[in-house]
Amino acid sequence: MDRHIQNDQSQVSFENASCPLPLHHHDHIVIGHGSGGRMTNELIKQVFLAHFKDPQLLLGNDFASLLPPECKQGMGRLSVSTDAHIVKPLFFPGGNIGKLSVSGTVNDVAMAGAIPLYLTASFIIEEGLSMQMLEKVVASMAETATQADITIIAGDTKVAEKGSVDQLFISTTGIGWIPEGRMINGQSAQDGDSIILSGTMGDHGIAVLAERGELGFSTTIESDVAPLNNMIETLLLAAPHTHVLRDPTRGGVATTLNEIAQQSRVNILLQESALPVKKQVQAACEMLGFDPLYIANEGKLLAFVPEAESVAALEAIRSHPLGNDAAIIGKVVPLEGEIPRVLMKTLIGGTRIIDTLSGELLPRIC
Repeated sequence: MDRHIQNDQSQVSFENASCPLPLHHHDHIVIGHGSGGRMTNELIKQVFLAHFKDPQLLLGNDFASLLPPECKQGMGRLSVSTDAHIVKPLFFPGGNIGKLSVSGTVNDVAMAGAIPLYLTASFIIEEGLSMQMLEKVVASMAETATQADITIIAGDTKVAEKGSVDQLFISTTGIGWIPEGRMINGQSAQDGDSIILSGTMGDHGIAVLAERGELGFSTTIESDVAPLNNMIETLLLAAPHTHVLRDPTRGGVATTLNEIAQQSRVNILLQESALPVKKQVQAACEMLGFDPLYIANEGKLLAFVPEAESVAALEAIRSHPLGNDAAIIGKVVPLEGEIPRVLMKTLIGGTRIIDTLSGELLPRIC
């Protein structure tokens, strides 16, 4: 009997059988979204290409083929920068990781005096991330790219097992065009240069910390994250001999100024009374034992300009919506000794050394 049944089963035909289609997952990211197959294609079409619509992307290649931009001021040079972005939480007052990733890369390219043109983006997504959250991030990236007049031309997506990535990491590369005659870099600071900070310090770091609930009190501070390339063009029209531009992100203004002092082999003298800080940021720093000079910013720049152009430069920055609180915070002075230093005239009339940030003051903020 058993043998008869076994023989009957052996006659079962699989000629018309087929494997079931994988289940569709629309609410959260699953490992299948990173397989490179149908689910990956659906993710790309339904989320990324719904917001990133450059013709190069729509071709579906693994590369972008570009013609050099026409530049009325001459041949010029390329400015290229790459960056990785992690932030916790992904959304914070004034921004999110998507806005941060585009703004940060645009700003790095623009600090060479370049006109940002193109951006590529790579996404490492943790299994289980809400599809709705991912789409909000991507939409924010598209909106910020439009604001900065930069085109997202290529990208890549990988999905990692749950627990191996903290929700979402984004890597970006930016490409810009430096018009002929512009030579702006960290090695070009000169004695007598005025140093302009385009706004208040520490807004981004304190906003992120507050969103985590780690301040112990509520605050209305929002991140300053924003693309600065349009402000820079306004600045360079007023101060065409600008020597250095730099965005003081991780490590804050103090660390950035130390980097420039080392690159240019100069001393820098700050005026404590001139440093712009919001009262809420100052209060938070005093309660937590932080110094606003070391808190990260994502929508501010430092400009080193000849003293003769400093007033025009300051007025140009203040004329831009992102530069209302700009101030001249110090100047470049001759190097004394072998070691370049950043010094500060304090409110009580003394002078102290402003050193580079040691360790990590606020992790996971940019």
